[in-house]
Amino acid sequence: MLKEGEIRIPSGCAIAGVISKEGNRMTGEKIVESMKPMHDRSNGLGGGFAGYGIYPDMKDFYALHMFFDCRDTRKSCEAFLKESFEIVKSEPIPTRKMAEIKDKPIIWRYFVAPLRSVLSNLHLDEKEFVARTVIKINTDMAGTYVFSSGKNMGTFKAVGFPEDVGVFYMLDEYEGYAWTAHGRYPTNTPGWWGGAHPFTLLDCSVVHNGEISSYDANRRYIEMFGYKCNLKTDTEVITYILDYLLRRQGLTLEEAASVIAAPFWSTIDGKADGYEKEKLKYLRIIYPSLLVTGPFSIILGFNGGLMALNDRLKLRSMVVGEKDDKVFIASEEAAIRVLEPDAKNIWSPSGGEPVIVKVKEGKY
Repeated sequence: MLKEGEIRIPSGCAIAGVISKEGNRMTGEKIVESMKPMHDRSNGLGGGFAGYGIYPDMKDFYALHMFFDCRDTRKSCEAFLKESFEIVKSEPIPTRKMAEIKDKPIIWRYFVAPLRSVLSNLHLDEKEFVARTVIKINTDMAGTYVFSSGKNMGTFKAVGFPEDVGVFYMLDEYEGYAWTAHGRYPTNTPGWWGGAHPFTLLDCSVVHNGEISSYDANRRYIEMFGYKCNLKTDTEVITYILDYLLRRQGLTLEEAASVIAAPFWSTIDGKADGYEKEKLKYLRIIYPSLLVTGPFSIILGFNGGLMALNDRLKLRSMVVGEKDDKVFIASEEAAIRVLEPDAKNIWSPSGGEPVIVKVKEGKY
């Protein structure tokens, strides 16, 4: 007889998020606790978190969180970084010793600023330069992986159950105005430290429950613009698609959602003639290869907010709740009740309907 936890859960993977619209900072303890009632959505092959507003004293610098397989690779990567960046601070990321977390790599962080002379010579803005540097390191430097690269935010991930990963990274000692979390149940890809969620580029982070049947078409398209999908999981491509649409193409969050979870043509045709109808038609025609098909629910984190989104058929569960200045998002209501027992207005977004929550201007 199969015991609990020994059977594949088709709708497995757990996601959760919380944000304070007033920019009030919360420790990571609650988001870690929220993953416990969703324990059986994971199988111990990946857990992770993203926190926003966690580095207020270093908010003007890019925080590079990195895995290294040995000391020599760290030294080589550090020498590479010094060619193009001012390294303001370099240190190991603090962790606790835990029997549940095994095969730990070297886990390091650098707070850096691109050298102005380098940016001037290359005629690049600093975000594009940092993004290119991250992709180059992850593609060309064996044994080295940048798993977080934004300002005043950071991701923390490992092979393990998420509630153990949070304790391992001492998230109860960090404070941020928004947090996201993920418990992984790999189906078609391996479980490894770099393959745990969130996936990030700059301040964009994505946690995902589901499978992407359009992955190869999405990957081929996005790699034409310099991105490289080499981290052995389909979710990585969603992060790059959103970075491309939001940062490089200048789309709004609502427009980006209408690309990756585009309405059916029949839905668009049924709308009254006007600007909204023409915009939806335009987005479908211009970005057909960035439609993400297959079951998914995601939470996108970015500086100043969160966006939650289901696939257009709503094939994965996701619920939203509120209390005072906070908004909660999770795969299950049980996780929201851990974050806030008295959460109100619990509801399930429709397929393809983005839920966008932003911190009030000047509050973060």
